[in-house]
Formats: sequence, structure tokens, C-alpha cells
Amino acid sequence: MTTRLTLAIQERFDKLSPSERKLAALLLDRADDMLTFSATELAAMAEVSKATAARLFRSLGYADFNEVRLQAREERNLAPPFQSQPATASAPVRKHSITAHLQTESDSLARTFESLRSDTLLAAASQVAKAPKVWLLGLGLDDGLVRFVRPQLARIRPDVYCMGSQSGVWAEDLAMAVPRDTLLLVLTQTRHPDIERLLAHASATLVETVAVVDVRNAAWAQRFAKVVLPCYSSSTDQAFSAMAAASMLHLLVQNVAARMGKRAQQRQQVVDDLQRELSGDER
Repeated sequence: MTTRLTLAIQERFDKLSPSERKLAALLLDRADDMLTFSATELAAMAEVSKATAARLFRSLGYADFNEVRLQAREERNLAPPFQSQPATASAPVRKHSITAHLQTESDSLARTFESLRSDTLLAAASQVAKAPKVWLLGLGLDDGLVRFVRPQLARIRPDVYCMGSQSGVWAEDLAMAVPRDTLLLVLTQTRHPDIERLLAHASATLVETVAVVDVRNAAWAQRFAKVVLPCYSSSTDQAFSAMAAASMLHLLVQNVAARMGKRAQQRQQVVDDLQRELSGDER
């Protein structure tokens, strides 16, 4: 997926027609197909008309699909840092230098926060701050990010829970979620088959979702989330970096604390006092 096309879709997604959204979501989901299929074939995959495809590309600022493909080809040749370079039998895996790694991570962070709007961040922070309860959801490798952010949020506000922290208790956790609660979704990997059903149930319960997702999942997340915070990930065939998502969660926590003001400070003091008491430090 071209970087500029991704950003254009994110910025205009809410203004697209339902049929245009179907195709836009497909373009993000099928990133590798941009240079493989024609506009007619992509429209057929999304079950929309060729005319819908033409309208979508024009609304995104392109003359036609040929211009989109030309841009995709140019950006592919530039080898963006968040795209992996496959290893082959004739080209064994090479060590990555510290300098190259730093540049890749820096580029991913820059892409993430240069495209982040301050009003979007503030909307996400406000939603997390005002919710009666906050539920955290991350499956697979994203469970690590959920466990990373949970104590940080619990330090500044009460009632922060990990959904599905015990195997097989999805129904029980969903039953405890009530209207006005917030679900913080973390999704940097390929979508798990269960994730859409879980979000659909949460939405039916009138739980508001805030999503921190890889940019490839951003358009899909718009279907369920009130606020979406897209992140650019760097990866190779051997490893995946969620540095941008972790940094986004860190920034979100800071803004939640600012939004809660004195309440967050009072809770932090309580937590600090408890930590001293439990450690036996009487200072």
C-alpha cells in the first residue's frame, strides 16, 4: 500500500459513501494486490461497480487508477522502512546494523506522529478518561502491548480491565461491560477471526471503542471504533516491531492523565503510598 494513498483514505473515510468505503477497506486489506489487479478486478473483489472505483480514486485526489498504480510502483521502489524485504535461498538473511535499525524505527515513529491529528488524540484521551470502566483488548502478540499499558492506565484511573485475560471467559467479560464503558483495542497484527465478533458485541452493548492499530487495519477499525489512532510498524521476515504502537499508547496515557487532572494526581499518590507500604519503605 502506498503511504500517500493510505493517508488519503484515512482522512476521507468518514466522507465516503458506503460502497466507496467497501473498496477503500479492501485497498488497505489487500495492500500487496495494488500492482497485481486492475481497478475492475479490485472493484469486483469489493462487490462494487467500476464507476464506484472511479469515484473513489477521484475523491482521493487521483485522476484515475493508473495514477494510483504509478505512485504505488514508485513508493515500492523506494522500499519504505515498514515493508519487509523477503529472504531467498540465494540471498540469506543478513544482520541488520544498529544504524539501520535506528533509522527504521525513527522513520516508523515519524510517519506515525506526523500523520496524527491533535484533535483525534484528544478525542481518544477524553473517551478513555470519562468512561466508567476501560476494557483492554489485544489478541496474540498484541496481548503484550495490552499488559504494557494496563498498569499505566490503572495508575491514573480506576476500573481498568483486560478483556479475556482468562482463557474462555469472553462471554463473562462482555456481560460485565455496560453502556458508556470504553474498549481500548490494540491491533498491530493480522486480524484474529474472533476480533470482529467481539467488537460487534461490544458495539451492540453501546461500549465505545478507541483503536490503536497498524495503518493496514485503520479503515477496517473505522467500522467499529469511535476514534482510530493509526501506527506505522517496521518489520522484517524474522521480526516485527510495535515500537510506534507502544509509543502511541504511552502518549495516550499522558493525555488521559492531563484530561483527568487532579483525579489522576490523587490516584497516583494513592498508588505510590501503597507501593511504599507494600515494600516496607516507611519514608
